[in-house]
Amino acid sequence: MAYKVTLVPGDGIGPEVTQAARTVLDATGIAIDWEVKPAGGDQIERCGSPLPEETLAAIKESGLALKGPITTPVGRGFRSVNVALRKSLDLFANFRPAKTIPGVPTRFDNVNLIIVRENTEGLYSGLEHEVIPGVIESQRIITRHASERILRFAFEAARKHGRQRVTAVHKANILKLSDGLFLEVAEGISKEFPDIEYDTAIIDATAMRLVMNPEDYDVLVMENLLGDIISDLASGLVGGLGMTPSANIGTHCAVFEAVHGSAPDIAGKGLANPRALILSGGLMLRHLGENQAADKVRDSVIHVMKEGKHRTRDLGGNAGTEEYVEAILNHLNSLVTPS
Repeated sequence: MAYKVTLVPGDGIGPEVTQAARTVLDATGIAIDWEVKPAGGDQIERCGSPLPEETLAAIKESGLALKGPITTPVGRGFRSVNVALRKSLDLFANFRPAKTIPGVPTRFDNVNLIIVRENTEGLYSGLEHEVIPGVIESQRIITRHASERILRFAFEAARKHGRQRVTAVHKANILKLSDGLFLEVAEGISKEFPDIEYDTAIIDATAMRLVMNPEDYDVLVMENLLGDIISDLASGLVGGLGMTPSANIGTHCAVFEAVHGSAPDIAGKGLANPRALILSGGLMLRHLGENQAADKVRDSVIHVMKEGKHRTRDLGGNAGTEEYVEAILNHLNSLVTPS
């Protein structure tokens, strides 16, 4: 029986990288029934929103989506489709692994992190208003309910992925009530997982230690804005946003995506690097319990990067999207699934 997955190509290079990921996932032999649905700025004229109701309804029905990048205007225009999806589908947990890939030149060769970010509140609640002309007030919301479920998710993820320690990252020395509540909840949740070590770290010290000694950390969990920043920092440690997968997970739905931009300047030129979305597709397979297929995808990406013959231009090579995908497929097809 096939898994039903909503495929959202997005815009810019989105259609190219989603097609690449789809091709690789299909080659694993896992049966997937893809339902393609639109999203992006070009949908506003058609239906008045960058996130059509038909797309939202399809994801709710399938419970799974693989999404390409979508352009978000800065400081004007429509609201981020990513934020709208997280809110509408209550995708409360952002799961971002960052692991060193052999063959990718970076400052460190031993990074192996998981960043867990609360997705639905904090400053990203979008509660802003103009107090008087020239003065804007934004509200940062932290609740016990959201704190409990993201912290429990982090400990469960640590256990599931064989990790040893969860670090709750905060700024409770200044934000004593909101981050104080987050730490209070973290302390309680940690007692439910005696097999997982638990500690805390102030956000600024965490950022400094990450760029000096990233091996000091294992799983880090934090509120929305801090997680947004630190997850990108962690990606930078392993080569950038084009190297890291991402998943937004809720109780009933999960959306897997690349978190890099839509790169409209190279759209349609066959130059896009589909690696992050391919790896995100691997995360989706693992989410479905298809671990052997997920391992094939991961191992094929690692092999091609380590071999170094088919590098996309963002990593100093000359390979186009199709050539890179072909290299992935050649290795993937050579793998034999153990009986």
